[in-house]
Amino acid sequence: MPSFGDLFTDVRGDDRTMRVSYHPDRGAVVVSLWSGTLCRGSFRMPVDDLDRLTALLAEIRSSTVPATPAAPAGGGSGAAVAGGPVPAAPAVDQTGDITGTTHRRAMPILPVPRVA
Repeated sequence: MPSFGDLFTDVRGDDRTMRVSYHPDRGAVVVSLWSGTLCRGSFRMPVDDLDRLTALLAEIRSSTVPATPAAPAGGGSGAAVAGGPVPAAPAVDQTGDITGTTHRRAMPILPVPRVA
């Protein structure tokens, strides 16, 4: 592993990990998925995309932190009120054209070659 990176453990266990490493010679950050000692897939992200990824992760993080309840007016007991405000869902950026309809059709049946 390069000198700059980190290793994350999957919540499902089973020796699944994600490695994130920086490769300055390539100008890329590599995210790779591992099962034990076998790499199952990798993704090379240009360094220019890091700000966008960091902003997304920060938005996700801020949406998981519960809001601090305000102190009740008039010096009440401080008990939480059921049905209080629900935090707004984070905005979702559409990254592709999702308009139109999906066309599904059966795959053609191809004859299996016979081996003598």
